[in-house]
Amino acid sequence: MRSRVVVPVVLALLLLLLQWQLWNGRGSVRDVAQLEDKLATQKAANAKAAVTNDRLASEVRDLREGLEMVEERARQELGMVKPNEVFVQITR
Repeated sequence: MRSRVVVPVVLALLLLLLQWQLWNGRGSVRDVAQLEDKLATQKAANAKAAVTNDRLASEVRDLREGLEMVEERARQELGMVKPNEVFVQITR
């Protein structure tokens, strides 16, 4: 009669132990959810960095290809003008 009680109790304890591991142990549901959140954040940061890298690579390629881009950047950023050229700035 005693063995009939012991087996279900042991099985119930094993089930509780497995449930505890699932919810609180290493690799638990909570840990996996946190890692998925971190992964999504990192993927978004990587996508943003890839866009920036592509833009910078395009700009470098343009600068290497010709002086027109250099001239345009000098005019926009430094306000440079060619000889015999008049610079007119209209502000609103």
